Amino acid sequence: MMYALLWRALPGPGWFRVILLLVLAVAAVYACFEWLFPQIADYMPFNEQTVGE
Repeated sequence: MMYALLWRALPGPGWFRVILLLVLAVAAVYACFEWLFPQIADYMPFNEQTVGE
């Protein structure tokens, strides 16, 4: 249902909507890797090293 809402909300013909959705998906992944993941990295449990103790 979410994809149908996105599809209907975007302007233009079908081929343009596909390109626009791909651009939006790439932008969302880029934003996560540039801003979100570095902010929460300190709180993730895989930063604790237990080897060698």
